[in-house]
Amino acid sequence: MSESIPGYTYGSSGTAASPVDTEELAQLKATVMFTGDDEQALRTAGDVLEDQVDDVLDVWYGFVADHPHLVAYFSTPGGEPIQEYLDRVRPRFSQWILDTCRRPYDRTWLDHQEEIAQRHTHEKKNTTDGADSVDNIPLRYIIAFIYPITATMRDFLGKKGHSAEQVEAMHQAWFKAVTLNVALWARPYVRDGDW
Repeated sequence: MSESIPGYTYGSSGTAASPVDTEELAQLKATVMFTGDDEQALRTAGDVLEDQVDDVLDVWYGFVADHPHLVAYFSTPGGEPIQEYLDRVRPRFSQWILDTCRRPYDRTWLDHQEEIAQRHTHEKKNTTDGADSVDNIPLRYIIAFIYPITATMRDFLGKKGHSAEQVEAMHQAWFKAVTLNVALWARPYVRDGDW
């Protein structure tokens, strides 16, 4: 599936190179208390979510659509939503869910996080899809989105008959992983030396 997603560049030479080194990544993982148990819980979550990603995205897209200040970042500078842009982003968003659960958090993954980060900023926003939209998503919304992307995931994780303890483990691992992603996505927003 991932090979056929327009603009999905995981592991390709066209992906941005992250300046974050593996030691910094290890320190971030330690800071969010991300362990081997979380890696295993995420693998299980990937299996649980694989056939639900469209439903997850329906919830997330609905949330964005209900908030004009968020849908503005998928709209023209004049405020008209760009459906084609929303449609092109969706498969990459879907793949991000599975990548977050299944990919090893290594150099290739770090580079991909840098690419995602830049695509939210003045640096690369709109370039992948040729969209005529606003050219930056403010960092405050990237950070604030941690909560809805985490809170709404629990119900989906609980739909395959796992125990409450297993669902909690998957949900906590997802929360840590999303926080880790967003910590990396914040890097291009800050001045050199401040990240």
